[in-house]
Amino acid sequence: MTSTTRRSFIAKTSLGLAALGLSKFTMAGEISADVNYPVAISTWRHGLPANEAAWEILSKGGYALDAVEAGVRVAEADPEVITVGYGGIPDASGKVTLDACIMDEKGNAGSVAFLRCIKHPVSVARLVMEKTPHVMLSGKGAQKFALENGFKKEKLLTREMRKRWRKWKKEEREFSTKINIENQLEENHDTISMLAIDKEGRLCGACTTSGMAFKLHGRVGDSPIIGAGLFVDGEVGGAAATGSGELVMKTLGSFLVVEFMRNGMSPKEACNAAIQRITEKIPDYQEHQIGYIAISKTGEIGAASLQPGFDYAVKTPEVSELREADAWFKKL
Repeated sequence: MTSTTRRSFIAKTSLGLAALGLSKFTMAGEISADVNYPVAISTWRHGLPANEAAWEILSKGGYALDAVEAGVRVAEADPEVITVGYGGIPDASGKVTLDACIMDEKGNAGSVAFLRCIKHPVSVARLVMEKTPHVMLSGKGAQKFALENGFKKEKLLTREMRKRWRKWKKEEREFSTKINIENQLEENHDTISMLAIDKEGRLCGACTTSGMAFKLHGRVGDSPIIGAGLFVDGEVGGAAATGSGELVMKTLGSFLVVEFMRNGMSPKEACNAAIQRITEKIPDYQEHQIGYIAISKTGEIGAASLQPGFDYAVKTPEVSELREADAWFKKL
C-alpha cells in the first residue's frame, strides 16, 4: 500500500473528527440518521440469510435480542458456513470448539468459550446471561451448563471437515492466519456478528464462531469477549468484529468503536478510527484482516476493514443488500 493511500485514510478519519457535531451528510456505507426502525446489520455474505431470520421477528415488532439470536443461529446450523457452529473447521487436534456471546440494550451480557458438541452456543450464552450471575462459562463447565438446560450433545465435525483436517495433518502444516478466509474457495466464511435495533429502539447484538481454522487446541478468540468481539451501549450504539481476534482483543475493538461514537463520531468514522488504532499498535497488522460493523442509537450504520474484501449485510424497511466496507489497504 502506498503512503498516499494511508494518508488519505487518515485524512478521512481526521476530517470526521474535525467536523463532529457540524456535518449531517451521509457517508458511503452508511444509512442516514432518519432511517426507520427496525435495522439489522451483520457480517459477511452469510449475514443475508441471518438478517432475513432476524427480520421475521423485527418486522412483527419483536425484541432485538430475540432477533439477533435467531439470526446467528442460522449460520450456526448451516454446514456450508464452515467457521461457525455445525460444520466448522476443527482445531489442530481435530476438535470443533465454539465461542459466542450476546448482549442486550441494558448492558446485560452472556458468553461461552471453548464449548464442544453444542450446535447453538449463542443460545447457551443467552442462558448464561439470563440464568446465572456470571458473564462467561467455558469448556466443560459451559457444556455441563448447556446439557443441564436442555441442550443435546451433537456431532459438529462433518465428514468434509474431517477430510480437510486429515489432509492438513498429513501435510504437516503449521497453523497460519488467513486473510478473508470467507472469500477463499478452500476455506470460506468467518465469524458472524449481528447488531439490530427493533421498533422500540432497543439495540442488541450477538456474535458466534468456531474460530480460526486449525487453531491451537484451547485457543479462544475475541468473539466471546465482551468489549472485543461485541459491545452494546443502548444509549449510544453497538459494534461487533470479525477477523483475527487477537488484534481485536489487544485493542478492545468493539468497545473502542462505541466509545468513539459516544464522543461524537459516526459509526463509519468510529470503525475507521478503530482500524487505525490497530495499525498504530500492532506491528504485524499487515498479515491480518479485521472488519468492524457498527450501529448508532439513531439507526446510522457503518463499517470498515483492514484489508479489502470485507462485506456486510444490511436490512432495513427500505434496504436489503450486501455491501463491501472501505478498507485501510485499498484495492490496486
